[in-house]
Amino acid sequence: MFEVFVTAVDPRPAATTSYPTPLPDATAVVSPSVRDVVKAYVGLTKPRIIELLLITTVPVMFLAAGGVPGLEVVVATLIGGILASGSANTINCVLDRDIDEQMRRTRRRPLPRHAVSPRSATVFGVVLGVLATVELGFFVNWLSSGLALAANLFYVFGYTMVLKRRTVQNIVWGGIAGCFPTLIGWTSVTGKLAWTPVVLFLVVFFWTPPHTWSLAMRYREDYASVDVPMLPVVATPVATARQIMAYSVVMVVTSIALWPVAGTGFVYPLASIVLGFVFLREARRLLLRAHTGAEGAALRPMRLFHFSNIYLALLFIAAAVDPLLH
Repeated sequence: MFEVFVTAVDPRPAATTSYPTPLPDATAVVSPSVRDVVKAYVGLTKPRIIELLLITTVPVMFLAAGGVPGLEVVVATLIGGILASGSANTINCVLDRDIDEQMRRTRRRPLPRHAVSPRSATVFGVVLGVLATVELGFFVNWLSSGLALAANLFYVFGYTMVLKRRTVQNIVWGGIAGCFPTLIGWTSVTGKLAWTPVVLFLVVFFWTPPHTWSLAMRYREDYASVDVPMLPVVATPVATARQIMAYSVVMVVTSIALWPVAGTGFVYPLASIVLGFVFLREARRLLLRAHTGAEGAALRPMRLFHFSNIYLALLFIAAAVDPLLH
């Protein structure tokens, strides 16, 4: 409340009575600025995840075109991809807001901070999904549109609602949604599927567990506190590191297989071998640290996590550059 201070009764005219300026109420609610609101809605879409998905979309378009794809189709595919990914990520934020509020890594997201209401976020996510489906359908093709919609539905219903909180295989199968951009990038140029994007689909599929489990090793307590059965929560560091190593080996072999399947030049196979060697070295180092009895931050799992991002980006860039030089 505002505090009002009034002087004692004075026989003089009321005009001379003094009324000090009211003090501001410390509990008054300050309306968020337009910038804060925009920032909150953008945060719901998880821009960093969108960046990763786009990295696996555009290079495939170069590979599909055998060179530089048309600017119009690239822009239209990027817009649709951003909208589709933003939709899935927003709905994921809504469904996971209870555990996001308890985890250190996610408690600063818009919904745990109450910067956006769940209802508003849901409407925002659905609208983005509809726009993505329509935009890709009319400006790219309906096959790409259908693939994007399928990826969204699987991420929301398959991963977020069914797998994530129920099985240790959550990210293995739930990661399928993140593999679809390879198919969307290819079909946006060619209008049909082929073995080349399927191989790249599998590269991302086998890449996802090492990428996610290395992060989950660092934030194991977070996932354990909210009963999400990520592999590092239910398995020992050694067992987790072994699984990471196994998936990494299959991922590298699959990445090299693109060479004969797509008939690439020398740039891509060289990059896949060098990058694969470094990835396997990091995975092996993680396994060795686990064998010494290290846990948590001492395992230094974020080394592999950060390199996994670099690996995926450079591998797909090599796939895009190769046809330009082939």
